[in-house]
Amino acid sequence: MTTATPTQAPASAAVSQRIEIRPFNARVGAEVLGLDLNQPLCADDFARIHRAHLDHHVLVFRDQRITPDQHIAFSRRFGPLQIHVLHQFQLPGYPEVLIVSNIVEDGKPIGLGDAGHFWHSDLSYKEKPSLGSLLHAQELPAEGGDTLFANMHLAWDTLPAHLRSAVAGRTAEHTYLARYAELQKRSPWRPDLSAGQIAQVKPVVHPIVRMHPETGRKALFVSEHFTTRIIGLPEDESRHLLEEIFAHSVRPEHLYRHVWSEHDLVFWDNRSLMHLAAGTPDHLRRKLYRTTIEGDVPF
Repeated sequence: MTTATPTQAPASAAVSQRIEIRPFNARVGAEVLGLDLNQPLCADDFARIHRAHLDHHVLVFRDQRITPDQHIAFSRRFGPLQIHVLHQFQLPGYPEVLIVSNIVEDGKPIGLGDAGHFWHSDLSYKEKPSLGSLLHAQELPAEGGDTLFANMHLAWDTLPAHLRSAVAGRTAEHTYLARYAELQKRSPWRPDLSAGQIAQVKPVVHPIVRMHPETGRKALFVSEHFTTRIIGLPEDESRHLLEEIFAHSVRPEHLYRHVWSEHDLVFWDNRSLMHLAAGTPDHLRRKLYRTTIEGDVPF
């Protein structure tokens, strides 16, 4: 088991803040109160946040009135950032920030409006999938727009014996293009991909059960969005097995539903969770900024 070495705060006037970490009444998640990311974050406070992220898998930082520069700087404390293949929806001047939004201006979408339509772990289709993602609320609808998270450690822990046996030692293929055409038909937010973009998202193969590189806990690592097949199985058997795993993974007792508040910054662990966008009414505006931290090759 390897251990990540998050970046420590530079020697400065950073002082400890009155941080409270309050777990949710769910099997995943906690909110972080009393933290102001406008202020320098001392090494001890950062260590508490890092530990809480490993323990709870998703952290909600309340009322963070931060700039994109501050969002990026905090994200980089955990590792290098990944650039999303849909460069069309980068925040101007900030390629590290993906705009997640259903807003259309001058006839063109300003962001990825159907992000999270299917359960997934961010960038599982990359050789080095994401460690975690940080999503910062900019404009929220009066209703809808919730985000659901599924605890994939718990999904593994409770997986029936026949499914455990079936996936033992097996790998599965992940590809960004798995459901791209399907999404493209139903919304204006999926542009045609260039040859260069397609080259960035070639299919990859990962273990179905991965070990968290920092905690050593096992988690299921397949999703209905990006996982296409189990290597070495006939297509019908692979499809049936994946459907059983997907259904088990998102049982209600494995979930936390996040109802967004103004200026929430939500940081989740893609090695431990899947997530899903619950949907926003078409006539209501929603806009968030997302950074994504590079992780390790799954093992």
